[in-house]
Amino acid sequence: MGAGLGKVGIVGAGMVGATTAFTLALQQLCREIVLLDVDRKRALGHALDISHGLPFLAPVRVREGDYQDLGGSDLVVVAAGVPQRPGESRLDLAGRNAAVFADIIPRLEAVLGPEAVVLVLTNPVDVLTWLAAKFGRRPRGRILGSGTLLDTARLRWLLGRHCGVDTRNVHGYVLGEHGDSAVVVWSGVQVGGMLLADACPRCGRGCPPEIRDEITEEVRRAAGRIIEHKGATYYAVAVAACRIAQAVLGDQRSVLTVSCPLEGEYGIRGVSLSLPWVVGREGAVRSIQPALSPQEREELRRSAEILRAATEKVGAGAG
Repeated sequence: MGAGLGKVGIVGAGMVGATTAFTLALQQLCREIVLLDVDRKRALGHALDISHGLPFLAPVRVREGDYQDLGGSDLVVVAAGVPQRPGESRLDLAGRNAAVFADIIPRLEAVLGPEAVVLVLTNPVDVLTWLAAKFGRRPRGRILGSGTLLDTARLRWLLGRHCGVDTRNVHGYVLGEHGDSAVVVWSGVQVGGMLLADACPRCGRGCPPEIRDEITEEVRRAAGRIIEHKGATYYAVAVAACRIAQAVLGDQRSVLTVSCPLEGEYGIRGVSLSLPWVVGREGAVRSIQPALSPQEREELRRSAEILRAATEKVGAGAG
């Protein structure tokens, strides 16, 4: 895929924002990338560093800028905020980053055209996606969060490793919170086109409840383990962000587990969480609601309640 599919702005030039910019350039997904950060020197440094590699890639313009420079963007990625500390849950970040979003989103709305899509990466992504929709003026779906797209990738990687197959031949969804209450939809997992119940006898490795519980826990705790070892996560989330960018800029209508405010899906309202959504040029355009077991429905409801409580707590403080 060549460059020229649009203009992307990135608010926040920390490790997540900078790695996302670098990955966008590597994948040649757009014609222009604008990096914005409160530390303009850091944003300029990243822009120059990426630009110096462009002779080996495609002609993409990468530059540092201000909010006014984001005008005309097709997609704006918001990666600004304070990072998660070792031992801290994503929801613990909510109060600190809500104040950041109360400042950022109105500034974006002042310069972006009505067709632009805003993608939230900052954690807790579900809470902040809800607040971004509240602070913004875009239709539902034009402000979305990366949600459990990365959790879903982690599930596929873990299960592929367990089964001894290419992770690209493992399919399944993680729904709900991008965090400790994430819901693995085991009833719908497929390996090589077969439901797990049919694939397991042919595999010979077995996937009893205790193995499923172990994989579910690894999915939920993956970020914490990485933060414990190296202080932050940014490579995989940048790739996930670029997968969403690819779907938006190319109007691919890809089915991705992203976070959006719910309006009655599975009987849930008043909270943003992840379901499979059709993602294209207009953002998240239509939700897909796979069949869930009674236990999975209850877990999704519980995840929604946890997120609703966190959202209401910071929402009151954010005004």
